Amino acid sequence: MPDAVAALVERYRLAVFPLPPGGRRPALPGWHGRCLHDAARVRETWRAGQNVGVGCRASGLVGLDLDGPEGAASFAALCAAHGQPVPATLTVRTPHGRHLYFRAPAGRFIGSVSGGRAGLGPGIDTRGPGRRTGGYLIGPGSVVGGLRYTVVRDAPVLDLPAWLTDRLSAPARCRSSAPAVGGPGRSRAPYPGETERTS
Repeated sequence: MPDAVAALVERYRLAVFPLPPGGRRPALPGWHGRCLHDAARVRETWRAGQNVGVGCRASGLVGLDLDGPEGAASFAALCAAHGQPVPATLTVRTPHGRHLYFRAPAGRFIGSVSGGRAGLGPGIDTRGPGRRTGGYLIGPGSVVGGLRYTVVRDAPVLDLPAWLTDRLSAPARCRSSAPAVGGPGRSRAPYPGETERTS
């Protein structure tokens, strides 16, 4: 397992941190300060059985979480409406759908929004760098509820397309008074780690 996690760092330039075996949430606070960019360090410190957290801010990453057939259909329809194919970027099968990995655009604020309120359609959530700690994804090789997160499209992590960037964000200078996460009308209390829940 340490070699497999190190390969994620080397191949996809991801910054990772350990999650408890079988778990979805960090065992301790401050996970964003424990993200590892160095594959050698991962091999030295990673323990067999630990799940993989992928820090969005530390990785410079935006994740789209497509929840089941509804999320996949929503995203396909959104791409078609913009005259675009579904991006052939790194894609991970989750117990309930797919994660699509993208490089975060510079100078833009992209937070993490759950409950299909990302503005992309039903069944689509986002995980982004945010303004402080950012969110995280549960990475390939993790096992939750006996089901494994698996790479199903082994491809480079593409830049977030401009049309998706425009749907998800505004220039950072225009968002200085915005809530730390989410958009207008969001009133629920933050989750741990700047409200970025994972899937």
